[in-house]
Amino acid sequence: MYNKNLKLVIAGLIIAYAVFQFIEGNIGNGIMLILLSTIFIFLYFKNEFILLAFMKLRKQDFEGSTKWLNKIKNPETALVAKQQGYYNYLHGIMISQTNMNESEKYLKKAVELGLNMDHDLAMAKLSLAGIALSKRRKQEATKLLSEAQKLDKQGMLTDQIKMMKENMKRAQAPNQHFGGHKQPRGGRR
Repeated sequence: MYNKNLKLVIAGLIIAYAVFQFIEGNIGNGIMLILLSTIFIFLYFKNEFILLAFMKLRKQDFEGSTKWLNKIKNPETALVAKQQGYYNYLHGIMISQTNMNESEKYLKKAVELGLNMDHDLAMAKLSLAGIALSKRRKQEATKLLSEAQKLDKQGMLTDQIKMMKENMKRAQAPNQHFGGHKQPRGGRR
């Protein structure tokens, strides 16, 4: 994995060559080179491996998504802050299937670094609320759930939030035991 600044250097070199092409009178070549440089600028802000991991995740291919994320060897140098947030967000979602403690660590770091889309941040907070609820931290779960509800402006997570609230109500309700302790009846079978 290359350093994120290398993409900007390549884009700068291509733009410099495009300017040279404009000076030489090759307008078509200059325009094409400018368009080519925008690819490298785009990839500076949107990492190619994270984009490929999202595509695999949309197809429910967790193994493929993990494979693409593992190609990023050192996220701190290879990614800008928001990309690091999505890197941790994706890892948190995939690890949540097997290890809740590790998933919580990744999701908290993703929320701390920030995510571009409100519904992604809402999903991360909803996942963290579920983890907090499973660890019996009701106040934290309630706070995260209300934050997720505020962030979900399009209503994409309405059903999940509603289900989480029902689970919270069930968790706080006392267990009822009907009938008490059964005594064996004398001699009858």
